Amino acid sequence: MTNWLIDPSDSLERQNEKLRQITEVLMQRVEQDTDRTGAAYAQFERAALLEDQVRQRTADLEHALDLLNESNARLAEANRAAETARSDLSNAIETVQEGFALFNSDDELVMCNSRFGMHMIDLQDALRPGLTFEAYVELVSQSRFLAMPDGMTSEEWATRRLQRHADNHVMFNVRMVRDRWVQVSEHRTRDGGTVILQTDVTDIMRLEREERDKLLDGQARMIRATLDHLNQGVCIFDRDARLLGWNKRVGTLLALPVSNFRLGTRFGTILEKLENEITFTGDISRSELTTWVAQATVRKPLTMEVRRRDGMILDVFAQDMPDHGFVISFTDVTAEREATRTLFQVNELLEQRVMERTLELEDALGAAERANASKSRFVAAASHDLLQPLSAAKLYVSALDGPDNTEPTREIAFKAQRALSSVEGIIDALLDISKLEAGMAAIDMQSVSLNSIFDAVRDEFAPIAAQKNLRFKVMPCDVMVESDPAYLRRIVANLISNAIRYTETGQVLVGGRRNGGSVRIEVWDTGPGISEGDQDVIFQEFQRLNAKASASEGLGLGLAIVERACARLGHPLGLWSVLGKGSGFFVNAALSSQPGLALEAGIPHGTPARLDGGGMIVLLVENDLDMRRALTLLLEKWDISVLDVHGAEEALSLLDEIAIAPDAIMVDYQLDDKDTGLDLIAQIHARHGTMPTRLISANRSPELRTACAARDITLMNKPIDPRTLETFLAQALERAQGR
Repeated sequence: MTNWLIDPSDSLERQNEKLRQITEVLMQRVEQDTDRTGAAYAQFERAALLEDQVRQRTADLEHALDLLNESNARLAEANRAAETARSDLSNAIETVQEGFALFNSDDELVMCNSRFGMHMIDLQDALRPGLTFEAYVELVSQSRFLAMPDGMTSEEWATRRLQRHADNHVMFNVRMVRDRWVQVSEHRTRDGGTVILQTDVTDIMRLEREERDKLLDGQARMIRATLDHLNQGVCIFDRDARLLGWNKRVGTLLALPVSNFRLGTRFGTILEKLENEITFTGDISRSELTTWVAQATVRKPLTMEVRRRDGMILDVFAQDMPDHGFVISFTDVTAEREATRTLFQVNELLEQRVMERTLELEDALGAAERANASKSRFVAAASHDLLQPLSAAKLYVSALDGPDNTEPTREIAFKAQRALSSVEGIIDALLDISKLEAGMAAIDMQSVSLNSIFDAVRDEFAPIAAQKNLRFKVMPCDVMVESDPAYLRRIVANLISNAIRYTETGQVLVGGRRNGGSVRIEVWDTGPGISEGDQDVIFQEFQRLNAKASASEGLGLGLAIVERACARLGHPLGLWSVLGKGSGFFVNAALSSQPGLALEAGIPHGTPARLDGGGMIVLLVENDLDMRRALTLLLEKWDISVLDVHGAEEALSLLDEIAIAPDAIMVDYQLDDKDTGLDLIAQIHARHGTMPTRLISANRSPELRTACAARDITLMNKPIDPRTLETFLAQALERAQGR
């Protein structure tokens, strides 16, 4: 149409003119049509808008595509980095000389190195990622390379292994075939996974075995030398009554050739060879001895006497051993029996003289019985005199205990409880005095701080003095004296109590005065004074100068106890008194010869210099939780690592698990287990060798001291003196550093 309207032969100007005219006509028509309906323009406008939106969406799509490409590139880079890290981790754990395995929190194997499962080549193909820990334990228990402990099945082994897996930290040794050993250690990761390390400890185990064998050989030679140097004849039999050991002396005493003593010879065979050589002369016959040997239960010690054909008399003692073997010893008592016979003859000759002295002895016996009765009344009255107010005071202190107490109330209750504890110590001291007179108790002389004694009596007697409106003053005296702390405290307390009781107005003054190489403890009062004629009477039992005093104010025992205690302790006792002015009592105690203890006993502050940085390890076995916590806190302040456990079984298991012997051990005597602390110490020494040891106990009985002495174990009584504890640990550390 355009070609028809425009002639090509026209000039360019003509053609342009025609096109402008055509355009104007078309624009007029469009404007006219738009004015009539408006639809064409709206469509044009919508088309333009859609074109804009398509262009924007296309730009957004291109941007999103660019971001996706960038994310894919980063993801590929992260994958390459993760693969590199995994490869580096695999290479790293492969270079570890130990077997390494990592299980995730679901107990599934994540990775392991080629050394994991060492010495168990039948497990290698199964050790793949995804293997559960339970399946791994089952494979180990079924491995032909695992040397199962005696009496244990593979099922039992697997069950125990899974039980130990529940602990946060596990360490134990596993024996393999061909006498090889692997140490297995488990550690928990933060996300609940498990890391297992396996270390070949065969060389270490073999070296320890060689050292143990050398030690046993040395002990055997020492036992043989000891037996041969005994003056007694000794035979040792096992649980089947077969001869295990003997010394040369037994052949001499029994007049049997050495060829009759062979390792493994039965007891009955030896007894048959002695059929015509010895005769049983005591209460035990040959058949009773045979029955005792054949007894299947625990045997009681057996003592008998036999006589040889040549007249030699032998004292025979048979005793059971822990493994149900037994030991028989033979002692030549011929001389003793001859001396006994001679004495018997002499006694017959002296019988007449004894009869002549009977009346004198009866008189002496009567006097002794009267003295004993007086002593019994003395102890019983004193105990009653102290126990009655003690019981009442304890009830009052218990009533004060409550959550709403103020600080002053708690302080008063603390001091009252301290005073009650002092009263309990007084009762113990009173009973000990009666034992001392009978020669049945021992005095524990040691360095004692006078300030610790003075502080205790100040808290105890200050309220009593205040009730009587007396001025009560205790002067500090920072010195150490040689004495028994319980008896010295009892002496000072009795003197103060006596002074307060008889002083109506004025004051009571207590202090210490240096006197050359000793300290004179002085107690002054402003009481009525004591006449010179009564100054000896007041130290007798049940003597009171104030006859009007009631029984509740005492029975006149205080000064009697002071005199007896001072005599036993070796502390001179003095008295000065003026009627109407007052009295003064003096007790002299030697200064301590230990300059290192010249400070007041108490809990040391900070870490002692000789323990600081020593890296010491102490095993503490204490069933009382508060006591164990207190001791642990004190030792940790001294830079000591404490292995604190509750009982014997836990202690033995812990030592076996860590495979490290502590530098020192402290064991409570009364444990919750069936064994005592002495039994546990014996087991620890048998397993891990002898080491510095203390048995701790509040038991002060002579029987326990004797038992400790028999086993060469030092007893440390409760309450524990921190300075005594520090000295023991310092010595133990020096021993450990010198090994």
